[in-house]
Amino acid sequence: MPISKKLGPLAAACVLAGVLVAGLLYPVASGVGLVSNRAASAVENVSSELLNGTLPQVSTMTDAAGNPIALLFDQYRYEVGYNDISPDMVAAIISIEDRRFLEHDGVDWKGTIRAALKNSSSGEVQQGASTLDQQYIKNYQLLVLARTEADREAATETTPARKLREVRMALTMEQSLTEQAKRKGLSDAAAKQEAKKQIVTRYLNVVPFGNNAYGIEAASQVYFNKHAKDLTVEQAALLAGMVQSSSALNPYTNPQAALARRNTVLDTMIQNFPNRRDELTAAKAKPLGVVPNPNIPTQGCIGAGNNGFFCDYALQFLAANGISRDSVMRSGYIIKTTLDPDVQRSVERAVQTQADPHADGVASVMSAIRPGTTSHPVLAMASSRDYGLNQNADQTVQPQPFSLVGDGAGSVFKVFTTAAAMEQGLGTGSNIPVPSTLAVQGMGSSGGSNGCPADSYCVKNDGRYPASMSVSQALAQSPNTAFVKLLQQTGVKPTVDMAVRLGLRSYNTPGTSGDGDKSIAQYVKDGNFGSFTLGPFPVNGLELSNVAATLSSGGVWCPPNPIGSISTIKRDENSNAVPGPDGAPVLTTVPFNPPGCDRVVEQGLANTLANAMSFDDRGGGTSAAAAGSTGWNLPVSAKTGTTEAHRSAAFLGFTNNIAGSVYVYSDGPNPEGICTSPLRSCYDGNLYGGYEPARTWYSAVLPVANKFGPTSLPPQDPQYVSGNSRGRVPDVTGLTASDATARLQAAGFKVTQLEIDSPRPQGTVVFTAPSDSALPGSTITIYVSNGRQSAGGSNGPTQTTVQVPGVGPVVIDLPG
Repeated sequence: MPISKKLGPLAAACVLAGVLVAGLLYPVASGVGLVSNRAASAVENVSSELLNGTLPQVSTMTDAAGNPIALLFDQYRYEVGYNDISPDMVAAIISIEDRRFLEHDGVDWKGTIRAALKNSSSGEVQQGASTLDQQYIKNYQLLVLARTEADREAATETTPARKLREVRMALTMEQSLTEQAKRKGLSDAAAKQEAKKQIVTRYLNVVPFGNNAYGIEAASQVYFNKHAKDLTVEQAALLAGMVQSSSALNPYTNPQAALARRNTVLDTMIQNFPNRRDELTAAKAKPLGVVPNPNIPTQGCIGAGNNGFFCDYALQFLAANGISRDSVMRSGYIIKTTLDPDVQRSVERAVQTQADPHADGVASVMSAIRPGTTSHPVLAMASSRDYGLNQNADQTVQPQPFSLVGDGAGSVFKVFTTAAAMEQGLGTGSNIPVPSTLAVQGMGSSGGSNGCPADSYCVKNDGRYPASMSVSQALAQSPNTAFVKLLQQTGVKPTVDMAVRLGLRSYNTPGTSGDGDKSIAQYVKDGNFGSFTLGPFPVNGLELSNVAATLSSGGVWCPPNPIGSISTIKRDENSNAVPGPDGAPVLTTVPFNPPGCDRVVEQGLANTLANAMSFDDRGGGTSAAAAGSTGWNLPVSAKTGTTEAHRSAAFLGFTNNIAGSVYVYSDGPNPEGICTSPLRSCYDGNLYGGYEPARTWYSAVLPVANKFGPTSLPPQDPQYVSGNSRGRVPDVTGLTASDATARLQAAGFKVTQLEIDSPRPQGTVVFTAPSDSALPGSTITIYVSNGRQSAGGSNGPTQTTVQVPGVGPVVIDLPG
């Protein structure tokens, strides 16, 4: 070969080396070379990021006791400090990747020139000569800073420009870290050693090792199921060898290549540590020793089992309040949630006892919340469906417990009507009329079926009730006509607003009604639907539980909060966890400010309503049988509900310590009625809220009812028991119809009149409905005697039985 041809590659290599040196001193204009002033600025920006050294890490979600629920990550990586890495790992990686690491200042000039000469003479790239500093920079840009495909291409491009940028950043980084160490009073030599420890630690934390393992701690777990500090020399050598090409040297798919590379690493260590020759030679004879299958954890909520529903809700809550899913997946957070393991176990067991996870077309969901005036922590969340991706096994990842689903909570909505009426002046001690049937105009239409006028909404009771009942009795026995009548008097708008205020916040979300962009709340108010008090609209089970929590909290609404705290491990400059006085790592709190709490009804109203709801579990209460069958024997405020077609049913209950709801609904593609014992889809449903929903709640809460303190009812407020003075109904018994009408009208009420059989003087008032108190401006019905004793009536001196048209026999007290 002519001498000129032999010297050509050498000259080119020398020129390249000269350009690299010159490029470190002066930025070269882009038109003639490698890096512009703009690129130089970019180098400075990246150098700043490198010094900060933040890495994508695994965030761990735990329950309230600190037990892990889920691992959340984009890259499976745990950052560890220099002290938590095996010294053999440090020795192995330096030996194979950068043997002059402890001598150079970030760039191995000898190696760079040698590689340039070798590559130029061969006409292809055969040697790299990148130091650990440069490899760290390349990997940091690729795995941390690059967020787009263009970024990733720029981080890996094989151009002199990229090489120059890496060189400059490597020198800058090592110099900066050394200067930082000097400012702590270290000598030049000690400062350089400190900088080297930081760099090798950063490198081992960022580099990929294959099989989804990023960083040395994750790699140690994946391949050996141990911590990085516990690696043996042969294990360290295997991992050190894999960084060259984690795919080609995968010990599971190419064990022979991985073994050969491991032994090459051990040979380099023998050269560097001749005093360990015998030990390292013996290590070459050992097998790879990896675990049978890569120990790769499941990423995300899918790894949380049936806690996955709660996990999903927690992530949604974080995202809605400023901490994005992307941030969670990269930030190494410790997310301690409010999930109470005792309550969760009890809730999940009760739900899946009463509802078969594999029942076709039927799902049951329950959540439990701790009441309070500063926060409403979510204690538990469960579905009868298993959380998972296997639809053939009836699993689901749909947010069933915390989204609008089903046909509605039925008569549970009577609570909203009652609360709205109490706010307008109704007392819980008042009697309200209970007609056997009711047809109202201007409140929707029943479609003209079953004899109902086409322009009316008609409702009748399922069973027999007296002509009037106290509010407490009505809540426990749930006559439909009484509450539709009460809604008519109270108004649909304030009742819907009350439902939203107490907790059904998604009812204000546009588009939820199915009628264009209208929310459910707006749709109901626009239609003035009398059916609202019977709960025929989809509900969010978690929000329904929060209604219970709001009432149990004395009328204070807070968002159902799944987050207890968010923190990160505090680390020193060598990535070592900073220990606290007890030896445990010091945690740094991550700022997180969920929405605050609001008083939505007066405390006296909420407490008195809680007492009015406390008869459901006894006597003629709709959940008395369920309470008895589960052994429930504690004070409780509760309400059952069932939709007309039995396609969903609910139970809302709360004590002073735990609030929650159970919601059973048809979750198939074509909703059907639901039958009871066992829960199943059927054409003609017979499920009621007092059946499986109530049994689920009582059996779930009973084992943990006193975990947070004794169970009791709050004190009532006399104002809300008797109602305000404007709502008190004057006693007009014995007056003539005309005098009674005048007196009631003077008190601000409207009056209607019905004639009934009674031995009282003809034309005099026997009783009124309501009596005691009523909504100001509402209608009072006066029942006027026709002077005739009804057949079969009692002639006793203290009581009489009267026949009320449309109601039936009613026993009333007479003066003695």
